[in-house]
Amino acid sequence: MQNISAITVVVPDYDEAIAFYVGKLGFGLKEDTLLSEAKRWVVVTPPGATETGLLLAKAEDGEQTRSIGNQAGGRVFLFLETGDFDGDYKRYHAAGVEFLEQPRSEAYGKVVVFRDPFGNKWDLIAPLAK
Repeated sequence: MQNISAITVVVPDYDEAIAFYVGKLGFGLKEDTLLSEAKRWVVVTPPGATETGLLLAKAEDGEQTRSIGNQAGGRVFLFLETGDFDGDYKRYHAAGVEFLEQPRSEAYGKVVVFRDPFGNKWDLIAPLAK
């Protein structure tokens, strides 16, 4: 058996990223380990997640800094599935999360695009019941 344990999201600052993902989105701080004076191993996970987390990696050079917010070339980068679309949308909106559109219904479910403070686009999605 295999699974993807983490996906790297390049950020400008560890604490700023934790403040957004944990403070505004309600993710859990799964790990925050100091590796050196300049480097930490920071993993956050959505509530209820059991496998994949986000590894928040602080940019270390110019190339990494330029990739912040554009890891998917301007497309939606991450897809956050929820069982409480309306509740999460209201909570995120109240927390100041930047939405790029109004919620909409699609053939696959209810969806809205938001952007994290670093420029990454996300889909908040409630898939149709199968």
